[in-house]
Amino acid sequence: MVSQRVFEVATTQSLPIVQAIAPPQSQQQIGAYALLDSLYRHGVKHIFGYPGGAILPIYDEIYRFEAAGKIKHILVRHEQGAAHAADGYARATGQVGVCFATSGPGATNLVTGIATAQMDSIPLVVVTGQVPSYFIGTDAFQETDIYGITLPIVKHSYIVRDPADLPRIVAEAFYIAASGRPGPVLIDIPKDVGAMLCDYIPVAPGCVNLPGYKPIVQGTLPEINQAVQLIANSRQPLLYVGGGAISASAHAEIKQLAELFQIPVTTTLMGKGAFNETHPLSVGMLGMHGTAYANWAVTDCDLLIAVGARFDDRVTGKLDEFAATAKVIHIDIDPAEVGKNRTPEVPIVGDIKQVLIQLLQRVQELGLGRNASQTKSWLETIDGWRVDNPLVAPSYEGLLAPQEVIVECRHQAPDAYYTTDVGQHQMWAAQFLNNLPRHWISSAGLGTMGFGVPAAMGVQMALPKEQVICISGDASFQMNLQELGTLKQYGLNVKIVIINNGWQGMVRQWQEAFYEENYSSSEMAPSQPDFMLLAQAYGIKGMTVDNREDLPAAIAEMLAHDGPVLLNAQVKRDENCYPMVAAGKSNAEMLGLAKPKRSSSGAS
Repeated sequence: MVSQRVFEVATTQSLPIVQAIAPPQSQQQIGAYALLDSLYRHGVKHIFGYPGGAILPIYDEIYRFEAAGKIKHILVRHEQGAAHAADGYARATGQVGVCFATSGPGATNLVTGIATAQMDSIPLVVVTGQVPSYFIGTDAFQETDIYGITLPIVKHSYIVRDPADLPRIVAEAFYIAASGRPGPVLIDIPKDVGAMLCDYIPVAPGCVNLPGYKPIVQGTLPEINQAVQLIANSRQPLLYVGGGAISASAHAEIKQLAELFQIPVTTTLMGKGAFNETHPLSVGMLGMHGTAYANWAVTDCDLLIAVGARFDDRVTGKLDEFAATAKVIHIDIDPAEVGKNRTPEVPIVGDIKQVLIQLLQRVQELGLGRNASQTKSWLETIDGWRVDNPLVAPSYEGLLAPQEVIVECRHQAPDAYYTTDVGQHQMWAAQFLNNLPRHWISSAGLGTMGFGVPAAMGVQMALPKEQVICISGDASFQMNLQELGTLKQYGLNVKIVIINNGWQGMVRQWQEAFYEENYSSSEMAPSQPDFMLLAQAYGIKGMTVDNREDLPAAIAEMLAHDGPVLLNAQVKRDENCYPMVAAGKSNAEMLGLAKPKRSSSGAS
């Protein structure tokens, strides 16, 4: 974390310097104008927020900026929705998302969204109103120390005391949020500061002076050489790709490396989209609900190339048995992650894309490249596992399987941007959707229920011509269902598919597997709303489907409708999500699956 007093060295690719809209010159303006104009100069087109007393001077300025067509404010129905919408906006575009809230409960309602962004390394600038500076510390009405509350879950934070500092603070906030390992930055602005006159001098994007914040972009030549030699000598390598590859837009380099050396590729939940999952070298997602063949591959590989991944517990299972016989190359933008959970033979700190470019250039210089026969046996073994244990949507007589709904969405909308909530539906979506880069948007590290709908709002606002589909569960959806009002107000063409089994599905599955079927407080059906009537109450289209025969037509009707749609897919109630690695178990030990003996090819 970067503190106000001490700037730690962080890592990043260099951000482009964007010219200011007008030559910097001093002018008398209030703090609110200094903030809004600085945001506008940083390319901000959309702000997600909710007004309140302490932030009213800023909202008064938003009124004028909207009237001038400079910035559009999206009124959410709950501040948590603002944070998630800004998060979805950032994930889909790679740009910094921006959200506003007032002091007290407005600010604290952002906390879950800020933590979600921090866990998944998403760049946000979060602006909160604060009580007047002369009231701070007096327990004034709606005063909370949001700076202190959020210190553990932001990359950096500011309390603004002088409105003349706002141009510099905004420039620093955007640079810090987007550089190195991205993350959220908080700017807390007392009410009087927003209304106070100052000498406003614009600061161009990227024009920052942070002496202790020295980004590391490229790996060193000795590290690159070591990595190249390990890759060239490996017979059972595996690329393990995480969200850092998405942040760095390194998908082209990953594909080039994989094809050059014929290396199979597995991705984390955050890494989905970094490698085409229809590619012959893809083995899909690994981890707790990963594919059987990905988990067996990571168990038996002799070289694990971790690219922008952090060896998360949901990926590794029992850590000391994760790729236990493999050497490890770990490439990451954040030096704190390299060696945190697994000590690599070759640690490389740097921007993922730049490091991979270096590595590929070195391969070319050395005249290396893999003869396909070197990994032929390894790939054949993995393909055998794939054939024996495929991911297939089940089919039940008279019942609609949840996986079938997701497969039909994939069939009819293969290039859509997909957001999810959290639970079984999230894991089925991860298993059965094949996503393009930045088209998979899901809360991974924090696992935030209620993320999907507001995140989809942010994606659709950023990309109004794209298809945006939210895959949700009946329990998750009810966490932020009020955002249906936002969809209606702004005519956002988001399609929401509720995988409705009447349960907190993943909780029920764990209770069945590990808690003697004691289904404590996990059933939602007894008090579930009529989702069609709920949609109608918000003035949007509601639909229901409960059988296989009607499913294709229902999905087609949903996609064809001009406007938001809520589709209630009533599915088999007790379907479980498999494969599954129990907590604390090795990835090779998936419930209900026995690992086949390896072939005589050397992958025995």
